Amino acid sequence: MSTSIAATTPMADATPRRGHPPGLAVLFLTEMWEKFSFFGMRALQVYYMTKQLHFSQGSASLIYGAYAAGVYLTPIAGGVISDRWLGRHRAIVIGSLIMALGHFMMASEVLFFPAMITIAIGNGLFLPNLPSQVAALYADDDPRRASAYNLYYMGINLGAFLAPLVCGTLGEVYGWHWGFGAAGVGMCLGLAIYLAGGRWLPKEGPRAARKVEAVPNDDAATRVGLLVAIGLAVVVYRMAYEQTGNTLAVWVDTSVDRHLGGWTMPATWIQSLNPMFVFAITPLLVALWQRREARRGAARPLGRMAIGAFVSALSWLALAAIAHVDMARHAPTSVGWVTAFFVLFTLAELYILPVGLGLFASLAPARFRATTIAAWFLAAFAGNLLSGVLGTAWEHLAPDAFFALTGGVAAIAGALLWAVGRFAAKRP
Repeated sequence: MSTSIAATTPMADATPRRGHPPGLAVLFLTEMWEKFSFFGMRALQVYYMTKQLHFSQGSASLIYGAYAAGVYLTPIAGGVISDRWLGRHRAIVIGSLIMALGHFMMASEVLFFPAMITIAIGNGLFLPNLPSQVAALYADDDPRRASAYNLYYMGINLGAFLAPLVCGTLGEVYGWHWGFGAAGVGMCLGLAIYLAGGRWLPKEGPRAARKVEAVPNDDAATRVGLLVAIGLAVVVYRMAYEQTGNTLAVWVDTSVDRHLGGWTMPATWIQSLNPMFVFAITPLLVALWQRREARRGAARPLGRMAIGAFVSALSWLALAAIAHVDMARHAPTSVGWVTAFFVLFTLAELYILPVGLGLFASLAPARFRATTIAAWFLAAFAGNLLSGVLGTAWEHLAPDAFFALTGGVAAIAGALLWAVGRFAAKRP
């Protein structure tokens, strides 16, 4: 779970520098509710298709992958539309209303596909415009800016954590339309918070002119080549990454013992483990990196990303081994092993996705920074689309074999990132 944060014209605030401006809380809560709606719908999506609409697992996997890809494709067009015509504020309002409409449309079976298209269109207007306001709350030299990004990212994961617990429970226990409806209500709450807190947000205005630093042609070509190579590796990684909401969700529903005493945990609750561990692991990981950098200097981003991909591969291979043992003894897998899987899986995510986004921003040629960030969304689009294709193999493989295959895909991403890192290290 990650999002881009584009720089905007800084706006100094009168808040004491010990704390943060009120606008950050407005953006935090708006983003939290938007992610609540998005991940609330996604937690139910595969189960709704296979149980209510009676799609085959393979068809559900392809549809899930196509939708997950689409929400990363539409922000490219949405960013252009908002920059040239709508403006930031109107794009967020219109995008929020369109997304809320899409979630409410999900309550009708005949509107299932139009609803997904509607949500993806609204997301295209919303996603590029909200996070760009974080930087504008602070002056250029304000030391609070870095921690503000961390707090904003926590808002994303808080919404993702709450969504399966609320929307998933309502959908599984009381009916699908209740879960989808709750997602729509969450989107409306986010919009209401954004509108109510508008006075604390940065004002829109013309972009400040900036100098464009000339980049030698050879260096520019090398940067573009690195970005393409990194993007391809991220595409491969996302093929494995997105299986947690797809094939893994199917396996959890049918093959994992979720009984705790006399109570059965809803299958959708498993989707909350990833954002929960983001909360738990991020502060520890950041502290570890800071201590390492104080002693030995900054680590190479591509090295960290390669580690993340290999750790992801390890998590899937470990899950394959666990599934193999349980299948041999004809027993369900303990939810404790699934929890352990998500610890490693989340650690891998924190090593690769946020680091990769920052690397794209730092390598971007000055004149093509927005285009370069759009390329990050294109990598997510392609990876999510291919994750649906990979998911169709679930129907033809046993769970242990499929998880081993997924681990192999993540390992290929690690090898690609390691090779690109070795090449980058040789650059003068």
